[in-house]
Amino acid sequence: MIKPVLTVFYQFNPWHSSIGGIQTVIKNFVKYAPSEFEVRLVGTGHEEQHLRVGEWHEAELAGKAIKFMPLFNLKDDNVRRLIPTTIKYAAALCGRNLASDFMHFHRLEPTLAALNWPGEKALFIHNDINKQMNSAGGKDAIAWRYLPAAYFAIERLVLGQFSQIFSCNTESAQLYRQRYPEIADRVSYVKNTVDNEICYPLTWEERQQERRQLAIRMGKPEDTQFVLFAGRLHPQKDPILLVRSIAALNNPKIHLLIAGDGDLRAEIQTEISRLGLSEQVTMLGAMNQAELAQLQRLSSVFVLTSAYEGLPVVVLEALACGTPIVTTRCGETPNLLTAHSGVVCEERTPVAVADALRQVLQNPGNFPVEACVKAAQPYSASTVVGAIYNDMLRRWEQRTSICQTNREFLTGVSL
Repeated sequence: MIKPVLTVFYQFNPWHSSIGGIQTVIKNFVKYAPSEFEVRLVGTGHEEQHLRVGEWHEAELAGKAIKFMPLFNLKDDNVRRLIPTTIKYAAALCGRNLASDFMHFHRLEPTLAALNWPGEKALFIHNDINKQMNSAGGKDAIAWRYLPAAYFAIERLVLGQFSQIFSCNTESAQLYRQRYPEIADRVSYVKNTVDNEICYPLTWEERQQERRQLAIRMGKPEDTQFVLFAGRLHPQKDPILLVRSIAALNNPKIHLLIAGDGDLRAEIQTEISRLGLSEQVTMLGAMNQAELAQLQRLSSVFVLTSAYEGLPVVVLEALACGTPIVTTRCGETPNLLTAHSGVVCEERTPVAVADALRQVLQNPGNFPVEACVKAAQPYSASTVVGAIYNDMLRRWEQRTSICQTNREFLTGVSL
């Protein structure tokens, strides 16, 4: 039986994954792919896998059989390099033709290589590019910030090839419609996704038991409350503001867990020491999704101090685990939170973030598990991903039917 083929293009290795919500979204598209589809992934290799680059390999991911092609080996993408991985990935695609029935791209630069490929293409936009371009930051800021005219020229060149342009941020989607009115009907908002088989809540009693056990293992008092952050340690997430917010909170019974890695690790450690917070902050390094979900289930609050965002997957994961959110006003997160599932900081200052944390930590009854889970329900991966696949399958069947009709007509004419 002929199946429609979806090929996903992104610069990661799902078995040695770097930190990021895009990776999680892609894994959900693999895990919840219906049996009617064949899924292929073009990513990066890892020296431990001993896979030949530039060739297809049979593999299994999230319980699904896929075809995987590594374009080059990459040991650790959590640390930026002189040549951005996106550029290296785009260069490795040049000269190839990896066209299929459907193609999903999660970065703009690699789509230059696909300009002449046949098939239906979709671009997923995960951040507000305008805010990225205007963001502060040194070597860790988006490189295109120094060449915005070049970026937008590439954007205008490649966008016409896409049948669909998805943005997980409603404001960003509207900006793309305004900037490119000729393809405005192809731009739409799409929900990021959370895997409820991994991210699920505990009862209140179970949550408290897990929290006490973690406190004991860490040598902390049993009544310690945990504040959790997870993500890349890069200026976008502003982890320095996060650490300073814990100092402003000034409560020795609050402990900050930082799950993630990146170029700001050393700077964060220095700031922790400078503020005398070594006993109140633990840096956990990179964690896999299941490990992180265990922490999300027992933490009192998940905090996000980002300068800009799309819709962070970790926010959806925390909510699905029953944990309320404290966030700066950025990205889509403020639009999905309710009065009982989180607090939005109107100012990006340590005092404002500390006040918001205090509001949640001192009033847990105002932010019940049920309200948090309810806020995340519309983002269930099985529902969101399933709907997208259903639309793809419908369009493929329509095209296949038309082609079959045309073939029968031409056969009849020749006879």
